[in-house]
Order: sequence, then C-alpha cells, then structure tokens
Amino acid sequence: MGKLVQINLNPIAAADDAAIRKISAALAGIDLSAVSALRVIKRSVDARKKNIRVNLSVEVFSGQDSAIPPITPFIPVDVSLKQEVIIVGAGPAGLFAALRLIELGLRPVIIERGRDVSSRKKDIARISREQLVDPDSNYCFGEGGAGTYSDGKLYTRSKKRGDNIRVLELLCIHGANENILYEAHPHLGTDKLPGIIAGIRNSILDAGGLFILEKKVTDFLIEGDTIKGVVTSDNEQFKSPYVILATGHSARDIYDICKNRGVELEMKSFAMGVRVEHPQELIDKIQYHGNSRGEFLPASSYNLAKQIDGRGVYSFCMCPGGFIVPSATTQEEVVVNGMSPSGRNSPYANSGIVVEIRPDDLIKYNSFGEMAGLEFQKEIEREAWKNGGHTQRAPAQRLADFIAGDNSGSLPKVSYFPGVTSSPLHNWLPKAIGRRLRDGIRLFGQVMNGFVTNDAVVLAVESRTSSPVRIPRDPEKLHHIRITGLYPCGEGSGYAGGIVSSAVDGIRAAEAIARKVLKT
Repeated sequence: MGKLVQINLNPIAAADDAAIRKISAALAGIDLSAVSALRVIKRSVDARKKNIRVNLSVEVFSGQDSAIPPITPFIPVDVSLKQEVIIVGAGPAGLFAALRLIELGLRPVIIERGRDVSSRKKDIARISREQLVDPDSNYCFGEGGAGTYSDGKLYTRSKKRGDNIRVLELLCIHGANENILYEAHPHLGTDKLPGIIAGIRNSILDAGGLFILEKKVTDFLIEGDTIKGVVTSDNEQFKSPYVILATGHSARDIYDICKNRGVELEMKSFAMGVRVEHPQELIDKIQYHGNSRGEFLPASSYNLAKQIDGRGVYSFCMCPGGFIVPSATTQEEVVVNGMSPSGRNSPYANSGIVVEIRPDDLIKYNSFGEMAGLEFQKEIEREAWKNGGHTQRAPAQRLADFIAGDNSGSLPKVSYFPGVTSSPLHNWLPKAIGRRLRDGIRLFGQVMNGFVTNDAVVLAVESRTSSPVRIPRDPEKLHHIRITGLYPCGEGSGYAGGIVSSAVDGIRAAEAIARKVLKT
C-alpha cells in the first residue's frame, strides 16, 4: 500500500503528469527518484471561487510498495450446463446480474425485446430521419438498455446497497477508461458505451450464457405463488424457478402482465418536467466566473434544487457538451432525454428540470389504482406529441418566454435531431408542473446569473426520470413479496436510478438467487 497525499492545483498544473509526480513525492516525503508509481484515487474540480482549483487524492508507491493493486479480474466459469436463471431485460441490471451469476456458477438466460447495439443505431436514426418509432428498438429498448445511447453517467457513490466499485471495475474490464475509477463525476460517453455493451455480451456468451434478442416477454408462468418461467411473443416458453425482472422504467407492458398475474404493485413518487438547453459557452462563463474554460477545464455542469409549494424542483441528468435525444417508445408520444459523448464537445449543454410528483398529486387518476402515475405520464407525452405537430418534433419555447408566459415567435438552433416546433408550454403543461417549473427556474436564475435567457430553449416533455410504480420485494431475500422465485430489480422495479445503482441491484439479485440455489 502506498502513501496517500492530497493535492490542490491550478488546472494547468493538474494536467501536467510530471508536476503531479513531483508534488506528490514531496508531500509523501519520498525522493522523486524513488517513486515507482502513482495512482489517482479521486479527482474533482472546485469552481466555487474565481481561482479555480483541481483537487487530487494520489497514492504514491515506492520500494516494497511499488505494486499498484490491480483491478479484480472477471473470472468466468463454464456455466453451459448449470442451473438456469432467466433475466428479462438486457439493461445494466440484467447484464450485471448475468456477469455475477456466471461468477457464482449459474447460467444466465437473457431475454431482450430489442435488437443488438449495432442494429439499434439504425432504428434510432429512423426516429430523427423519418419520425418513426420502433416500439421494441429505440433509445429505451434494446441491448444495453436506455443507458447505451443516453450518456453513461456513473454518479452513484453510495455503498449502502452494494459494491459500486466492482461495477466500475467490470466496466473497465470491458473497455471503459480507467479514469471512471477516480473522477468525482465519472462518465462513459454514448460513443463508447456500445463497444462496452458488446464486450459484456461476449463475456456472457463465452461462459456459456444465453443471449436471446428480439423476443418480448408477454406473460409469466405462475403456479400458485411460485414462478415457473416466462412466455414470449412467439408463444415460446422459457422455464426456470428463478426469474430476474430487469426491464427498466419504460417497459410499461410488464406492469400490465404483473397486474394480470397477481404480482402486487404499488405507486411511488417520481418526477416530470422539461429539458432545458443552453449554449455550453454560456454555462461555462456562468460556472467559471466569466471565463471560458480553455483546454484544461471540462465542460461545466450544474446541479440545482429548490422547494416550491412543498415539491422539489431540480435539475436532472445534466449533460454538458451534449445533445437532446428522442426517447419515445411508441409513435404517438414525445419524450426527451439527454446524452453526452465521451469528449463532451458539443456546443450545447442540456439538463432535465423536473418537478416531484407524489401519489397524492394524482387524485384525478385514482381509477387507475397503482398505475395512476403511468397514466399521467402517458397523457402528458401524448399532449407533447400533439403540440409538436403529431410528429417526433418536440414542442419548444425560449426559456425567458416560458418564464414570462410569452409565445416564442422563433427558436434558436437546438441539438434535438428530429427538430422542434414553437409551442406555448406555459399554457398546456399541467399547472402543478408548469407553475412550479417557472418559479423554480426563476430561483435558479438567482443562483446562476444569466441562466434565464432567451438564448436557452425549453423542450417538452421530460417524463421518464424514474418509474412511478414499484414492484415490492422482500428487503433481505429480494424476491417479490408474494411470488417465490421472481426477483424484480433495477429502475423498472422502482429500486434503482441510473446505471450504477441498477447494476448493483442486479448483482444483489444474482447473489440472492445463488444463496438459495446453494442451500438446495
């Protein structure tokens, strides 16, 4: 183990490996010539003051401590003849559950409704080019799940529910840059993720796992209170006493299957709103105190939150140097989301600005029971489609006009590929959302001088922040509270949010199943 030192540098020095090495050696009390290796443990930018600094935690190695601890390798075993575990969904929860099952000597059988990462590119391109949404292969559905083509943020650091570091290590093993192990806000980039996902798929197949694409699960095989397998859209049955449900928050038909088969559901809070896009240069000047970032600072981001009339209004999935993308899963809805390439080199910065929605805000939808939140989402997404011109063009408004309640006669260029249509969002967004958004953004403008401007654009609707439904499960054994053998996990189950927490949840589900199998 080396000596850990803390360094505070200006951005230019922080980009100079020789300077870091020299300062680290001095702080560690080690002669520079005796330093055998350095390992950055954490890196973060402190832009709170005009004198911007970069904080580094560095481990310095010398002498007998010269070996940097390696990443724990992924060591698969041949599971082709082992107990099968069905995994419904090939997003982060499903893929990382599969990797862990293999390590534990069980065979994952992944069933995914969408196509492989390469084929998905064509389906995604059609949304922008032809305004056509394939309901089974789009930004949300397909190999890798929603995260594959929507950024790859890895912000979760809490270890309350599992080993986040192991998730990052597995990503590195499959092609991610090792800087995700120490950056304060690690990020993969939508341009890098397809290759990483393909690498994970190859690891699963090489170990004898089964990967079934373009098959949608349409029913569960349940006898009494025990699951026996699943049925797919071509009436094929896949049988196993263990089913991991890792379908993501946009697979609404899964909730219908659950309800029809007596799988208990419950409502939960979620959030909805809009996506706001600024010129990245403007956000840089606000965050970097009037200066452009130059070559030594990253595209700047922001994290904003206020309470308005008892509900949170906050920024969500902020994408510096990114793009806004169409995330609808059916033709007659408009849903927007954000992504950034690994270089974060787009001239645009975008973020969801959303309002907290609680079950008691949905009295109008009480007749839908635990599905009230889903119905609310659908209604607003259909309204966005109508106001966008019955296409995948997003209804949009200049930000200052939205705050003032004025129509926008024209719109600036935006990153959203299908295009935008000028629309008075202040008139048709639900009052509980629109009013809180306007009040919250006004307050954000007090924190970030220049944030409220007509150079920024509001696009609707940002509605898929998280699932409005939870599939309740045993907190220790992780299987459904009533159906033995059914393991809901990830975002679609209501127990995670984002790539890392979903992956951790998938790993936990795999371990819970392994404990049960090994007992028997």
